[in-house]
Amino acid sequence: MRRPRAESLYYWLTFGLRMPTWVVMAVYLVRDLHLSPLQLVLMGTAMEGAVFLFEVPTGVVADTYSRRLSLIVGYLGMGATWLAVGLVSTPGLVIALWALWGIAYTFTSGAEEAWVADEVGVERASRVFLRAARYGQAGAVVGLVLQVAVGVASLRAGVMLGGAFTLACGLGCILLMEEHGFTRRPRAKRRSPLHEMRATAGAGARYARAAPVIVLLIAVAVFAGASSEGFDRLKEAHFLRDVGLPAIGHLSPVLWFGIFWLVGMINGFVGTTLLIRRVEREGLGVISTALLAITGFQLAALVVFAAAWSAWAAAAGLLGVFLARNLAAPLYTIWLNEQITDSSVRATVFSICGQSDAIGQAAGGPVLGAIGNLWGIRAALLAAAAALAPAAALFARATGGHDPDPALEELPEPAS
Repeated sequence: MRRPRAESLYYWLTFGLRMPTWVVMAVYLVRDLHLSPLQLVLMGTAMEGAVFLFEVPTGVVADTYSRRLSLIVGYLGMGATWLAVGLVSTPGLVIALWALWGIAYTFTSGAEEAWVADEVGVERASRVFLRAARYGQAGAVVGLVLQVAVGVASLRAGVMLGGAFTLACGLGCILLMEEHGFTRRPRAKRRSPLHEMRATAGAGARYARAAPVIVLLIAVAVFAGASSEGFDRLKEAHFLRDVGLPAIGHLSPVLWFGIFWLVGMINGFVGTTLLIRRVEREGLGVISTALLAITGFQLAALVVFAAAWSAWAAAAGLLGVFLARNLAAPLYTIWLNEQITDSSVRATVFSICGQSDAIGQAAGGPVLGAIGNLWGIRAALLAAAAALAPAAALFARATGGHDPDPALEELPEPAS
């Protein structure tokens, strides 16, 4: 069997991995399982707690042994646990399964970016990450249509279909993925597996601490994570319990949410296309300024969404948040990847940033959930907007100038 080039495979993997949509899952949790605001947030907190504990260890696995193996384990685990959520009806089991999903996710976090950078080269990786964002948005549209079509008849079946998409990506990696850019340390230089993983983790942590931009991006991840947890878990409940849905026709909630997500994905596709043109025209130097503007726009959209008293105003705020996040994600990845010149710690450094996001979500989630239970979902969403403000301040500092990065190639080699 002729295997596709790494770049092409990554595009199609991004397409397939974005096919599972949270829309059907969210309606299933609220309408069928009747999860409370606190339970919805605790579901995310359990997942983020698992990410916090396992993010760096699994990133070290990818840097020490194999990016390909780490991705296969992660995709198969994510697909299996997502599918299993559709098979259970007890909130406690759903929360536990989502924690397992978080563990599986950590095997992919950092390993994807490291595999791509190794296979296509760091210089080309920035362009690949931007283009892959468009494939992901196209995959999300296809997945949304399929899951909503199934979800109209059975929300449970729609959730299970989402898990099947990710399982298919894992099986596809077993058959099609190659790994030529990553080289394991020669066996003669290796000690015990635990020593190897500890040495890789230490090297990645030292690398991250020595680079000012990486430290800034780690801090941004904490605040962005705290903000996103409240929005991600409560946005559907905000419509269903506070605002209501547009009074046009007799569309079910899952169809309305499907429409919102579809419009959001189209906006993201168009916005990413314009973003690619700007980066190609002006270079990577525009990234910090763009991230500041996007984060400010996201904060304003969050406030509109939280304070909205009509379905259409809430929809406008929702679409604004979607657009901002779709644009920010590839820029953040590109900026971080550009700071890592040592391939041997690439996945670990990405995992440290992922762990920082998990810290923000795990710490902020219960607080926002408690605010939602005590003072309502609107108050929780406004608190989520406030949590994003420090991230905007950090980007403003970055655009205002800072000391140049140290010569990373001159950092001392980690002890072996």
